[in-house]
Amino acid sequence: MTWVDIFSVLGGLGMFLIGMQMMSDGLEAAAGNRMRSILEKTTSNRFLGVGVGAGITSVIQSSSATTVMLVGFVNAGLMSLRQAIGVIMGANIGTTVTAQIIAFKMDDVAPALVFVGMLMTLFIKNRKVKNIGSILLGLGVLFFGLSLMGAPLSALSQLSGFQTIISYFSNPLLAVLVGMLSTAIIQSSSAMTGVIIAMYIAPGSPMTFHAAVFLTLGSNIGTCITALLAAINASRESKRVALAHVLFNVIGTVFFGMLLALFPGIIHWIETTFHNGSGREIAMLHTFFNFATVGLLIWFVPQLTSLVRWMVPEKSEETAGARRLLYLDKNIVHTPQAAERAAHKEVCRMADLTLANLRLALESFDEKNLDKATEVLENEDVINFLNHNITAWLVRVRGLALPERDLERLGMMFHVVTDLERVGDHAENIAEYAMLKGEEKAIISPDALLELREMATASLETLEVAIQAYTNYDESLLPRIGPMEQLTDDLAKQCVDNHITRLMSATCDPRGGIIFTDMVADLERVADHATNIAYAIVGETVWDPSSKQLRKVKTGDVVG
Repeated sequence: MTWVDIFSVLGGLGMFLIGMQMMSDGLEAAAGNRMRSILEKTTSNRFLGVGVGAGITSVIQSSSATTVMLVGFVNAGLMSLRQAIGVIMGANIGTTVTAQIIAFKMDDVAPALVFVGMLMTLFIKNRKVKNIGSILLGLGVLFFGLSLMGAPLSALSQLSGFQTIISYFSNPLLAVLVGMLSTAIIQSSSAMTGVIIAMYIAPGSPMTFHAAVFLTLGSNIGTCITALLAAINASRESKRVALAHVLFNVIGTVFFGMLLALFPGIIHWIETTFHNGSGREIAMLHTFFNFATVGLLIWFVPQLTSLVRWMVPEKSEETAGARRLLYLDKNIVHTPQAAERAAHKEVCRMADLTLANLRLALESFDEKNLDKATEVLENEDVINFLNHNITAWLVRVRGLALPERDLERLGMMFHVVTDLERVGDHAENIAEYAMLKGEEKAIISPDALLELREMATASLETLEVAIQAYTNYDESLLPRIGPMEQLTDDLAKQCVDNHITRLMSATCDPRGGIIFTDMVADLERVADHATNIAYAIVGETVWDPSSKQLRKVKTGDVVG
């Protein structure tokens, strides 16, 4: 065994992994967006979810990629945890296709695949043909890597040290742990299965089929690392998806690992039935294991869902007022079909928080409650956080390949988020008025307070209807917005006129009068911003309070 042999093994492994990646990228580019759309829409029950998960993963050749998509969908609230678990089960079936392809041992045709794939990739401009070429090129490089590892592995297998290491794999538990850790490093159970096949079929290899079986079982646990990494900064529901993936594979490995250890005749039957010198028996074991695990656990999806929820319970910070994005994460960027809806949910969450904060600010003013006023200021920090981070996220996704209607809605979200942030500012102003009213003993006459309550009710109702219209894209509510906004304007004018009358009759405290007029202006602005929010659902238009008409907006244009 020389250094040349060692580097040949490492180089072959590198070519194998690169080929896997190229093939996976080509398959995903050829059908990825369509697959994501199917994944999003056809998971109404666990059995259908298994079929969809198996079909998609067999096309894109990565259960990890499928699970990462699921993390994004669940994080965006587009799929339930129970639906995602069904798709995860199917994904484990779909990923066995790669091992079956590897077991065909196509070393002789690998050069032809590389040549044809290279021609299609470099010299043909059609995107679909390029994607097919990438698939063929990846497949050829994959088999080239396997063949390159063959002879050096055979030489390696003759070394006493290597034989000693392989002998340890006769211990099922150790073999499972090694398979798990190795797969976690390369983040692909399919690739690990290919490596196991290459080591198993190398001439003179000391690896037994028994050891290969438990290494393969361990690889099914190790592949979960990708989904776990994707869920680190996602919502708790997304963390549950990743945990469900881990539990599914761990339960399957433990159950069937114990079954095979107690009844080794099953291993012997698979080996003798499918042995053909190319590792087909390992591919079949991988397939049988995943089909059997799905067949066992598909009846316990509700129980598995409950277990995962118990293991990852809700926490108090994951509320509407949490200072974090609940529905937007980096995984959604890779699933364009979910981008608009995920962003809409996050903006609606910001809208609900803004509405609740305005309501709280009005209560603090009416009740002279300084604790509520302080809470308003704390909530305003969250609203500002959401404004900044949602806007930054929208900038990232504007370049995605999305339908025109989705792009238009994403564009208007910039304006909606800005309007909500301005409403939050007005709520903050009102909370500060409550503090001033309490600290400086500013007196507002009973008549003035009644006028403010009436105007506050009108302004608050306008914002409620506007948010309802935006949340549900309900254009039937728009005819109500104009009259409500006009009522707020009329009440504002009436408040100012009455205030002037009170000043002339010297029945108004000057300090209270300043708070009164400022608050009237804030409430009128809230209604203007509410109108902008409501009319965002009909396209790039906003409400112009000066002309009382809709007009087209320009980039960066803000009304009110």
